[in-house]
Amino acid sequence: MSEIRFGTAGVADDFEELGYKNAFQVPEYLHSFGLNAFEYQCGRGVRLTEKNGNRLGAIGAEQGIRFSLHAPYYISMSGLDDEKRMNSIRYLLQSAAAVKSLGGNRVIFHSGSCGKQSREAALEKALDTMRHAVEAMDEHGYSDITLCPEVMGKVNQLGTVDEVLALCSVDKRITPCVDFGHLNARTMGGLGCKEDFAAVLDQMQESLGDDRAKNFHVHFSKIQYTQGGEKCHLTFADQEYGPNFEPFIELCAERGLTPTIICESAGTQAIDSRAMRQYYDSLTK
Repeated sequence: MSEIRFGTAGVADDFEELGYKNAFQVPEYLHSFGLNAFEYQCGRGVRLTEKNGNRLGAIGAEQGIRFSLHAPYYISMSGLDDEKRMNSIRYLLQSAAAVKSLGGNRVIFHSGSCGKQSREAALEKALDTMRHAVEAMDEHGYSDITLCPEVMGKVNQLGTVDEVLALCSVDKRITPCVDFGHLNARTMGGLGCKEDFAAVLDQMQESLGDDRAKNFHVHFSKIQYTQGGEKCHLTFADQEYGPNFEPFIELCAERGLTPTIICESAGTQAIDSRAMRQYYDSLTK
């Protein structure tokens, strides 16, 4: 049975301050905050060995931690260079192997940018790459791994809600990663009230029409933005930029949604993730 989960992307600034020294202590650290999810960061390349992944995964399982993994940032599903575009599949396969060693099954990735082509052309290339990626995952024994294209924060990046849902239409296993901070940034503060969040959830339900609209992946943080979209991640203490988490958490409680919610605050992700968890618990207990 699925359950809502709360966790962090990487470790927060207080990890070492609290006396933790290595990655194998991450599960204990998360558990101390009442968290039960962790997104392992491979943005600059997949360097996690199978041995270390298995060890970390086993420790995490004892603490009830569910792992996901963020694939390298240089993936480009929509690139004009076909060789580089197909290399993205290799990076997804590497990511799948790493998350499997952790005992997890979700790989989150950025689709790329539009570059010098139209959004329509970029999406067509990304859809083609996505189809090849699904085939490759099956051929290499990763049919149980869920690929999660992410809603992106910069206007020129491929990654509107519509575009992410289009990628999810390639295969029933592909599940959206809705980054609400990114979405708020690329829409210049478009997530101002509960109805704004509800509209996104309704769109997902209409497009996906299955459990993915309930068990999706989430990134959440406040993000400073300009006319081009995302500028930098902030903490929940910021009062100028959004989005606020309360409306979304209320909808999760009201609708019985069970996403995995990963906090990406700038250095305070454990504290901020705990705040979301505590607010959810206050609504459901």
